[in-house]
Amino acid sequence: MGEFLTSNDWQWRLLRTVVQGVLGVVVANLDLILGWCVMDPSVRALVVALVMAVLSPVMAEISAHLPEGEGAGRGSGA
Repeated sequence: MGEFLTSNDWQWRLLRTVVQGVLGVVVANLDLILGWCVMDPSVRALVVALVMAVLSPVMAEISAHLPEGEGAGRGSGA
């Protein structure tokens, strides 16, 4: 988990981008997935924007509080 959140290697950056995109798609289609909640398209766009805006800072905060050694990928990069 630490390497996923903190590494600057291209593979981990790509994986973080893909995960964020998948989460955005899931949130955008939550009403279709669950089948019981119906969201107005304007509310859906607002919720997706809020989730995407909050996701990166939350990931950064989680990685800042990892135990020593789990963030070993921090600072490495290509």
